[in-house]
Amino acid sequence: MSNTDQPQSAEPQKVSAKLASGSIPGHLISQTMPMVIGVAAIMSIGLVDSYFIGQLGSAELAAIAFVFPISVALSSLGVGVMVGINSVVARALGEGDRDKALRRANFGVLFAIATGLAIGLTLFAILDPLFKLMNAQAELLPIIKVYMQPFALGFPLIVIIMGLNGVLRGQGEARKTSYVSVTYAAANWVLDPILITGAFGFEGYGIIGAAYATIIGWVLGLMVALYLLSRTQLPFSPSQLRGGAKLEPMLAMLRVGVPAACSNAINPIGLSILTALIAAEGQAAVAGFGAAGRLQSFAVVPLLALSGSIGAIVGQNWGAQQFDRAREATLYAGGFCIIWGLTLAIAMVAAGEWFADFFTEDPAVIAEFALYLQIAAWGYAGFGLLIVANGILNAVDRASFALFQSVSRVFGIMLPVAFVLQSERGSAAIYIAELAANLFGAVSACLIITFVLRRARSS
Repeated sequence: MSNTDQPQSAEPQKVSAKLASGSIPGHLISQTMPMVIGVAAIMSIGLVDSYFIGQLGSAELAAIAFVFPISVALSSLGVGVMVGINSVVARALGEGDRDKALRRANFGVLFAIATGLAIGLTLFAILDPLFKLMNAQAELLPIIKVYMQPFALGFPLIVIIMGLNGVLRGQGEARKTSYVSVTYAAANWVLDPILITGAFGFEGYGIIGAAYATIIGWVLGLMVALYLLSRTQLPFSPSQLRGGAKLEPMLAMLRVGVPAACSNAINPIGLSILTALIAAEGQAAVAGFGAAGRLQSFAVVPLLALSGSIGAIVGQNWGAQQFDRAREATLYAGGFCIIWGLTLAIAMVAAGEWFADFFTEDPAVIAEFALYLQIAAWGYAGFGLLIVANGILNAVDRASFALFQSVSRVFGIMLPVAFVLQSERGSAAIYIAELAANLFGAVSACLIITFVLRRARSS
């Protein structure tokens, strides 16, 4: 194994990887449950935003539907940075080498800072052409821009938080990452009604208030993340990078982080294109699709949490060359995806209109909301298998495989199905396309993961 990212004069410090021993089911529960809380907190921001923005009118709700896939796509780039850091830190700890883990962790956080600044400034510069490309109606563009300008300038904060969370995740500190997420989500919950619609005699700022609430929450979350990381074995200390090679830790992280970022961004990019297509079906279709998508994001929180926690468990055991334990974790995770996904689909189909009432009273929007759930919900289990497989592949330095299946799912299945069926089925074609993509994702995930794990056992 390579230690070229360490000062050559020092012996690497040994450290135990806590997820490379003990009960696999126990680790899955202990790592995933805090992640459920953290991811639920993050997803609740979109739901709370949609609720209070919906009080402003259907135009504002439609505007935020255009914003949602863009914000998710950009956040996915930050997730890629986090996944890359998580992967290299977990494997270094699995090898028992603290020095390597420390240097890679600190390099990763600095890279997150640079990435966040680059994304935020670029987004601010291209707001008008970006949303025109998405077919946003002319009357919605000023509303979108009012929200997106402060959001873009504050965006580097969330990427830095993700970098710090990547270091915490790689150490198996899922509980600490949940504290960070709950902090900035709770700030948003409190500030949304005050800054959007007004409260306690304050009139509120309208849709821009949602952006202000988000940014303030990010500032608080960043402060908590820095504090929690300082109390671990891998604190943020850029001085650790002095005197050692820079190229190896950068390449190790980018080898996972770049494909992971692209893989995570592929789905929201596809969602952005679907939003542009559904815009042709009218404002009610856009609003219903966007609101249902936010509810769906919250409903699949356990699957998202599992896809985040599985990386540290598989990564540490992979680094320790305990491949049977990695396989065991994979099987438990896959079984949970199937059970949760099917249970969730039944509930969503049965109560679609009831859920829609929380977002709007417009009958046309409610009908689109319910139609989306009736079709797309049956793909939740497949979506779970896909994202958990991606988490595993990223953890074991096979991020290119994860990227391949994500690209194939969106550009080989989702978009072609939508384009072919839309003229005949209207908005339902978009929902059928998402279902087909998730079913394909399930099959491809199972095949690729089986190949990778069998190859590791035979090597």
